[in-house]
Amino acid sequence: MINDKNNEKEKVMSKIVVRVEKSGNRFNAWDCNDVKYTSQITTGARKKAHTNGMALEQRVNKSGKNYWWAVPMSVYEQTQTPVFESSVDVPQEHAEVLNFIHNSYSLKPKGLMMNELKWKYLIRSAVRGKNILMTGPAGCGKTMAAKSLVNALDRPDFYFNMGGTQDPRATLIGNVHFDKAKGTYFSESLFVKAIQTPDAVILLDELSRAHPDAWNILMTVLDQGQRYLRLDEANGQETINVAEGVTFVATANIGNEYTSTRVMDKALMDRFTIVEMDVLTDTQELELLSYMFPHVDVEMLKAVAEIAHTSRTESLSETGKISTAISTRSSVEMAGLLFDGFDIVEAAQVSIYPQFSNDGGVDSERTFVKQLVQKYVNDGSGEDLFNVEDIDDESLTDSDF
Repeated sequence: MINDKNNEKEKVMSKIVVRVEKSGNRFNAWDCNDVKYTSQITTGARKKAHTNGMALEQRVNKSGKNYWWAVPMSVYEQTQTPVFESSVDVPQEHAEVLNFIHNSYSLKPKGLMMNELKWKYLIRSAVRGKNILMTGPAGCGKTMAAKSLVNALDRPDFYFNMGGTQDPRATLIGNVHFDKAKGTYFSESLFVKAIQTPDAVILLDELSRAHPDAWNILMTVLDQGQRYLRLDEANGQETINVAEGVTFVATANIGNEYTSTRVMDKALMDRFTIVEMDVLTDTQELELLSYMFPHVDVEMLKAVAEIAHTSRTESLSETGKISTAISTRSSVEMAGLLFDGFDIVEAAQVSIYPQFSNDGGVDSERTFVKQLVQKYVNDGSGEDLFNVEDIDDESLTDSDF
């Protein structure tokens, strides 16, 4: 009897349920471990499930053959629930935390192209009260991921753009003011209010661009063994304790290519759990653009995604002709222009070309990017991208840039 129960449990655990996601004109099926089942399911079934917001569950008919049945998305979400050994005594509170972490996929927005494991790690870090540092190239979705985390946790939130802070003490501590009626008085900053808000999520955007004075102020705030803000450096001055459950989420561009950023202090970085955002593949980029702009021709969006992907490959090559790549943020802007009636050359001309130097004439980075765009306009492919002679001199006039 015990064996029968175990066999029954194994059947439930091995149940395959997939979600359907649209990528361009394709409807792909994935399970909770991101194993692809597209080829095993008919196009009609996948399309219908996506249209109706349903998942697909693999079942077996009387003849022993597999077939796919539409089920609510909640059935798919249940396949992500962690299975715990009965021999382990898991406290109820811990079990609830585990279930929240491991069921967090349902909280991730469709427009956030983030690795499922990293999303789960991001959720876990926040739930466990870690300071989180989101790193990755400019325009890869760090801020979007951080804001998605805030929405997923449904907690009070505060936003501070550290890169735009000219006076760190005023932003993080407060200012001294003078009023005829009040005289001289001290006004605390919003940041002081934020750290005193229990369970708040505080987003420190562009921390790598912040003034070093801001980093020094944040040292004790972020230190798990201290967690306080000193209003004044003088001995005996008031300190503000960070409230229970406050989570700090920061974003940073780390690398020599970011000239406006500073090399972050190692002691500061050690106070964070680092979550690195990945650069999107051309397929992922197309999926994102198709989700955001479903009414734009998929072939045009595919061209945008492939142009961006080629620029990234080229910028990383030792013999590459460009030193920087087209970011996902720029791809989204370009797709938005297509949605608003610009053709692909016009969209590139105003949103992409200005990012690249025109020094060097036909050998310039801008010329290469223009050539790349023209190839997709001419024949829809990226072949023979490196033959500058394919573009006539007239098409390279300054007026086009």
